[in-house]
Amino acid sequence: MKKIKTAVLALALVSSVSAWAQQAQPWTYKTKQLERAEVDALLAAPDKLVVLDVRRPDEVVTKGSFPVFLNIQAKDVENRLAYIPKDRVIVTVSNHAHRAGAIGDLLTAKGFKVAGAAGSEDYEAQGGKIVRITPPAPAAPAKQVAAAGQN
Repeated sequence: MKKIKTAVLALALVSSVSAWAQQAQPWTYKTKQLERAEVDALLAAPDKLVVLDVRRPDEVVTKGSFPVFLNIQAKDVENRLAYIPKDRVIVTVSNHAHRAGAIGDLLTAKGFKVAGAAGSEDYEAQGGKIVRITPPAPAAPAKQVAAAGQN
């Protein structure tokens, strides 16, 4: 039992240090890292903006995002450039803006207008409102759906 408690504490410590290290990484991107007030100013003109969330769907669901966004995972952005509007300013989003900064640099190099990168968790910590997304209920298996239709 003592070994289990020690393992759980060690895992919690590693997880905490990993989260801290992710937040403490120096900013090395050409794309500007946006603060809450800058993001809010951009969100005030939604007809001129695309919020590109580059996180995995599970991260978007568990951590939330901005009210309206386009989600393309960071690993897929270069192959999905045709889906990103070139006539709008882009804010890239990830948890703490590092993936968003890298994607912002990529998009700028490809001719897109990138205002900056934001971290959804940083934005929320600064008092911004992040929308929690409730995933849809799993679909019923085909047998249950067919049986329900016969009643």
